[in-house]
Amino acid sequence: MMTGFRLNLSPLKELLGFIKLVEWLTAIFAFGSCGGFSGRNIVTLFCGDGSNTTLSANFHYPFRLNQVLLIQGNATVCNHSVTMTHMMGDSASAVEFFVGVGVVCFLYSMVALLVYLGYMHVYKDSDFGPICDFVITAILVFLWLVCSSAWAKGLQNVKDATNTEGISNTLALCKGSNVTCEVTEFANMRTLNISVVFGYLNMFVWAGNAWFVYKETRWHSQKYSSQPGPGRQQVPAPI
Repeated sequence: MMTGFRLNLSPLKELLGFIKLVEWLTAIFAFGSCGGFSGRNIVTLFCGDGSNTTLSANFHYPFRLNQVLLIQGNATVCNHSVTMTHMMGDSASAVEFFVGVGVVCFLYSMVALLVYLGYMHVYKDSDFGPICDFVITAILVFLWLVCSSAWAKGLQNVKDATNTEGISNTLALCKGSNVTCEVTEFANMRTLNISVVFGYLNMFVWAGNAWFVYKETRWHSQKYSSQPGPGRQQVPAPI
């Protein structure tokens, strides 16, 4: 059996190869839209004497908000002494899991495309290639479901921690005093929302791809070869 590289672009014209190319692109959009995020919320403190003070809440990937300082060191704000204060929340595990799955799918899609375009003759001549491809694809479908759900919840936690209610619960100054805290400028989280959408989109694309990979396995071929064809009659055994 010849195992050398043979460039053949025809698999890209078939759904098996075309969907793999789509998976490669959607994986890039998924982890790329959240991996480099950096945002800032402006918090305005309206003091009881009519003055106001602003604070900056700067946060970025991987969203370890409990390491972000709202107030550095001991300070006097609105005639109140305030100690060092951090934001609340940590969504690092969820977003890093999401980005990790995206990177793995990006790399696997490239390897699969290389096999499809250069070693398809080897891929179809053995049982190992299609079965291994199907198993990995099925696992990645499940991982996309889990990581997208985890990141959707993590993103909601980030939004809750950085809105007016979350900041007010973080700053002791905003509780039980004549100081009103309000987020007056919000960071644009559109790309983070897009990342969640692409996460679930990847799950559906990979699930669809699993069917076309399954059709290349011997499990699918055995299923149809064992079924009697139309008009085929069973011949009785001779006595």
